Amino acid sequence: MVSETNLSKNVCVIGAGPSGLVASRELRKEGHKVVVLEQNHDVGGQWLYDPKVEGEDPLGRNHFLEVHSSIYESLRLTSPREIMGFTDFPFSVKKGRDMRRFPSHRELLLYLKDFCESFRLREMIRFNTRVNYVGMLDYGVCHDDLKWIVRSKEKKTGKEVEEVFDAVVVATGHYSQPKLPSIKGMDSWKRKQMHSHIYRTPEPFRYETVVVVGNSLSGQDISIELVEVAKEVHISSRSLNISEGLSKVISKHENLHLHPQIDSLQEDGRVLFVDGSCIIADTILYCTGYSYAFPFLDTKGMVVVDDDRVGPLYEHTFPPSLAPSLTFIGIPRKLIGFPFFESQAIWIAQLLSGKRVLPSREEMLESIKEFYHSRDIAGIPKHNTHDIANFEYCDKYGDCIGFPRLEEWRKELCLSALRNSDVNLETYRDSWDDDELLQKALQSPHFTRLRVEDSAL
Repeated sequence: MVSETNLSKNVCVIGAGPSGLVASRELRKEGHKVVVLEQNHDVGGQWLYDPKVEGEDPLGRNHFLEVHSSIYESLRLTSPREIMGFTDFPFSVKKGRDMRRFPSHRELLLYLKDFCESFRLREMIRFNTRVNYVGMLDYGVCHDDLKWIVRSKEKKTGKEVEEVFDAVVVATGHYSQPKLPSIKGMDSWKRKQMHSHIYRTPEPFRYETVVVVGNSLSGQDISIELVEVAKEVHISSRSLNISEGLSKVISKHENLHLHPQIDSLQEDGRVLFVDGSCIIADTILYCTGYSYAFPFLDTKGMVVVDDDRVGPLYEHTFPPSLAPSLTFIGIPRKLIGFPFFESQAIWIAQLLSGKRVLPSREEMLESIKEFYHSRDIAGIPKHNTHDIANFEYCDKYGDCIGFPRLEEWRKELCLSALRNSDVNLETYRDSWDDDELLQKALQSPHFTRLRVEDSAL
């Protein structure tokens, strides 16, 4: 529903990563007063590489983590740059920088800094400010008049600040809080155990026998890196039905081995696998993904994280009892993130200004119930609730606010990269066969509009 109303709200955005930055832009565009609280010294969120991990618990079991970014030194993007930009700000090649189609994490950070400068977003951000508490003011009042207490702490001075906002947008990302498996003997295993959250370089593992648990993209990347320095690398995978690309890599390296899941860890350093085989390891590196965590947020149980399902959330964004005064941006996974974050940000901004109205609480809860039921019928586990993997859903979401649908070239380039990585794990970032699609992308308005605007200056 669209209205001509234009209310201005005081809004707190938590996090200055990609989703927080685009949220702050869209909120200000709608006339809201915005404060962005960012715990680090610069923008970027996950993409702000942090080599100093010594103070972090190796398994990431702290309630509030010291290190936010899980980026390792050598990481390169797994998607081509052409598909990653916001709709009106292409992730273009710039001379003197990393010009590869699958550039390093530093190049994406520079893109986010460019985005920040172009739209003058820094003036809204308070850096080195950790949010410790977000809760409802006068809990129990009508949710239309709901306000939020936000308590934050300046890292350098230790000064604590308490403020009240009309709305809070949670944009803290979902690649920081380590998810760990439950393995018999894990708590008593006396050798080195760590989560990939604090993995940075392969050098500390030189001459070691390392067990990498999980064969996600990061697990594969890290294993390929470790195999050059470690004595042996053993990948423990939930399924031995692996991709052609990983199979090629394993056959190429004598010191790289594949195993099924771990059965137990023994105090003498042995790692027993469910097929009865065992090895003696120096280190176990868990590449087992991340969990959603909002340690600062108190919603009186109205929003909970249950087996990685954040809910209830209408369209992965709006808690029916609290929206639009509390919203989440960046929860969905397995989609082309930047355009989707942008559509979330626009919807949130327009709801707060009164231009749009959400369905009733009952309708939203019914929609969520139907969604959960459809996932159950499809056999999708609860912990995969927010794994979208569906272009159609992204388009349908955007339709709610008149946001442009994903271009066909963007979808095709995404699928092309996935197919290539599946077959050519070691080379897909530097060798591809989608040049025709690439040209179609570069000749699209997404890229040509920028060139026209530059030439007009």
